[in-house]
Amino acid sequence: MTTIQGSYAPVNGLQLYYEVHGVGKPLLLLPGALSGIDTAFGKLIPLLAKDRQVIALEFQGYGHTADLPERPLSYEQLAGDVMALLRFLDIPQTDIFGYSTGAGVALRVAMTHPELVRKLILASVSYQSNGRHPDLGTLFNATIMEQMLKGSPFETAYLRTAPRPDDWAKLLDKVRTFEQEVQHWSEDAIRKIPAPALIIAGDADIIQPEHTVSLYRLLGGGSLGELSMPASQLAILPGTMHSVLTQRTDLLMAMIPRFLEM
Repeated sequence: MTTIQGSYAPVNGLQLYYEVHGVGKPLLLLPGALSGIDTAFGKLIPLLAKDRQVIALEFQGYGHTADLPERPLSYEQLAGDVMALLRFLDIPQTDIFGYSTGAGVALRVAMTHPELVRKLILASVSYQSNGRHPDLGTLFNATIMEQMLKGSPFETAYLRTAPRPDDWAKLLDKVRTFEQEVQHWSEDAIRKIPAPALIIAGDADIIQPEHTVSLYRLLGGGSLGELSMPASQLAILPGTMHSVLTQRTDLLMAMIPRFLEM
């Protein structure tokens, strides 16, 4: 059983919750929208922490980390929180595994402070709004979103861990606003990221497969391997929708340790 240290870091006005599992080279885990550490990575952490120091956090308003009502959610601010946590923990460089919103945050960190990132794992991520599935807007309808999440692991975990459980409805509103903002990140800035990346998506994901392939190419993928093997890698998980992607431990553990060790 790995040692777990749940702690809070004073970060940009937040008390940012994080956990440390295992020992070894650092691997930072960034969860998706509405996800706490357990809902996003609960099945993966014991496997990843066998030979790594796994550091997992919960973003503003998620899980154990209380919201700042006056501060809207944005990729820029969440990336700033991540960088502040790395400074607090005195970690000059790390591998980062981001899932969904967390993958977007990881990508922003790599774009703005590439020196902090050794390798990137980006699971289900867009860099422009048009890369998302056209039917995704249906899920962000207030009524549908509330009904779908009622009694879900996301709601259950929030009610169990949040400092103010009654803020669940407020969090849904805030996340819905955040997720509907237009995203249009510079392709040139992404091309300049030096860190090799493993880009992962499900074949029934909220991110369109063409967009995932485009990101792979921007991050150096697409060459003919027999002539020049790219440092970045691409994986499309079969029979996998967005909400279960990080539960596919059989597939993920067949590729993540090998990518990180290369």
